[in-house]
Amino acid sequence: MSTETAHSGDNTSGAVAPDTSHDDYSLRRVPRERRYSWVTVAVQRFGQVSSFHQFLLGAVLGFGMTFWDAVLAITIGSVMLEIITILMGIAGTKEGLSTSLLTRWTGFGRRGSALVGLLMTLSLAGWFGVQNDVFAQGLHALMGGPPVWVWALGGGALVTAIVVFGFHAMAWTAYLTVPAFLCLAGYSIIGALGDHSLSSLVNDPPPGPTMSLAQGTTLVAGAFIMGAVMTPDMTRFNRTAGDVVKQTLISVTLGQYLIGLVGVLLAHAARSADVVGMITSSSGVLGTLILVAAILKINDWNLYSSSLGLVNTVEVLFGKRVDRMRATLLLGGLGSVLSAIGILDHFTTFLTWVGVITPPVAGVVIAEYFVVRRWRADLDATRDSGELPKRCPEWVPAALLCWAGGAAVGAWLPFGIATINSVVAAFALYVLLGRRRGTADRVPVRGHHAA
Repeated sequence: MSTETAHSGDNTSGAVAPDTSHDDYSLRRVPRERRYSWVTVAVQRFGQVSSFHQFLLGAVLGFGMTFWDAVLAITIGSVMLEIITILMGIAGTKEGLSTSLLTRWTGFGRRGSALVGLLMTLSLAGWFGVQNDVFAQGLHALMGGPPVWVWALGGGALVTAIVVFGFHAMAWTAYLTVPAFLCLAGYSIIGALGDHSLSSLVNDPPPGPTMSLAQGTTLVAGAFIMGAVMTPDMTRFNRTAGDVVKQTLISVTLGQYLIGLVGVLLAHAARSADVVGMITSSSGVLGTLILVAAILKINDWNLYSSSLGLVNTVEVLFGKRVDRMRATLLLGGLGSVLSAIGILDHFTTFLTWVGVITPPVAGVVIAEYFVVRRWRADLDATRDSGELPKRCPEWVPAALLCWAGGAAVGAWLPFGIATINSVVAAFALYVLLGRRRGTADRVPVRGHHAA
């Protein structure tokens, strides 16, 4: 069975005090009195899915599919994503824990959670840098002026400054940028579609090579799976499970349909998949504002979740408590510099492969938290006090096996939706191992005591 350790109260347990340092309870539960209304969290979730990436996804679908086939692909992919997102979100809300910290008691154990944290750190910090590079090149193309590297450093510094101050500052940023993005992009879209008949756009054949329904659904599901896995980072600030359901149904559904289907129509109108450039190049000033709003409202969450993963990993591996603000400054600075010198252009393949091994994490967490429940009683017993369980498994070999198995299924199974296949495979394997012997961890592993 897995080795469990008793934790002292210096790092991860003990009553939660008011967080005045913007550390955002990176290694603790978020107390109930520090939670936010579901609208505040929903606006930020909507900001994640209503981005240029979603426009691009819709355009790719529209270039290879009819409008109604694209509707079906978005529907199937969105429903599957929403199920995963809601279940991950409810676990985060009930426990008030970030994704990487939650995995200590949802299948992976303390040491395993460090692997999850490291995965999220590398993946999300990498995507922060890549999107910052897109931001810099876009602003340079629209406005000229300083070289791209100056725009990259400036854009990275702006997002880092917001994330340093935590969830509260990011909420206000979302309240400003989400409406601004929708209004500005909407104005450009109306202009782009003004000379076309809506009826013809809906009924036109796809302008490009035909894409199958399975291919389209795979694109939809894969586009937001990282957002689904990192959901507890956001929903730990929700008050109830009902809030999670409401915000997910509204934000993900509107984001997928509103932005995605507009992208489909734009692809049919332009007879091209390059609709993002068409929107941002509508005018220098307007295009610049759209680009700034779009990057701010999604890239801050890349950096935020990356910093939470790093804090957990460092605490587990080195027994040191790193303040989330310092982790943010380190990752934000590093990502900005790497994007400025262009190194991250060579890392997109690596980041894509990281995306292949991410989805099974959700399968293991959902299986342990809702079905196997090996450590659920420990979480239940300490929830009301705001403390963390004093017992924690060090390693759970079965979870690592299920993680690897799910990734393999997602990568090599020749049919179905790769992202969903990997989540379902990891879930089924973990439940099978957990139910077969009454526990999900039968292989003995030598444990290590927490700091």
